[in-house]
Amino acid sequence: MGVINLTPDSFSDGGQFLDPQAALAQARRMLAQGADMLDLGAESTRPGAAPVDAAVEIERLAPLIRAIRAESDAPISVDTMKPQTARACIAAGATIWNDVTALRHAPDSLQVAADLGCEVVLMHMQGEPATMQQAPVYADVVGEVADFLAARAAAAMAAGVARERIWLDPGIGFGKHPTAHNLPLLANLDRIVALGFPVLLGASRKQFISAVAGPAPADARLGGSIAAALAGAAAGVAAVRVHDVPQTLQALKVWAAIAGAR
Repeated sequence: MGVINLTPDSFSDGGQFLDPQAALAQARRMLAQGADMLDLGAESTRPGAAPVDAAVEIERLAPLIRAIRAESDAPISVDTMKPQTARACIAAGATIWNDVTALRHAPDSLQVAADLGCEVVLMHMQGEPATMQQAPVYADVVGEVADFLAARAAAAMAAGVARERIWLDPGIGFGKHPTAHNLPLLANLDRIVALGFPVLLGASRKQFISAVAGPAPADARLGGSIAAALAGAAAGVAAVRVHDVPQTLQALKVWAAIAGAR
């Protein structure tokens, strides 16, 4: 899953693809490089990020979705917590609602997801984006994340979302200490996979890489991003959400070839 942020302030590529033509060019590039699907966001969820109105999200996202859809039938995921944005983007041609709040942001989020009939990604996050990294606390981070995701999947199904349309995301970096929480989650992704839903792993360029390997700007964390993607592949995740498509794809192909030669 190639990620494109149509924002001025995302932690990794903020400002690079705010221009519609730059975003469309990046979408074309990622698909040509081998991305199976795209994830488009118009509101940064980095720690301390300012909220964005749904109208602004839609204005940024819908034209790009229509432009991509005119050229490709690749799955398009829209990264939003707002039901109204999800409605508009699915109508424009997106096929997946990727919600960092696991359909908790609005009272009608669950019902809208059921009505839309699209695939949904339910992500774990402790707290809110503005404050989530101030003091995250867990007694058992892996167990608590797994229990939360299982409960949200059950809530989605109870609201009418088909089981086969539900994805889970452990939410690396969302309300989690860079090493004390993210590393155990990455080491135990098989427990999330064992819940029986496809798992999306989004660890690309995140801060925990610098916490482990030394300070580096977001666009200089490729090695750590690939390491996390390979850990996810070994655990059986269904997709990895990445900024660096060709490098990650090359690593996954070589890893799979080595595994297949055993």
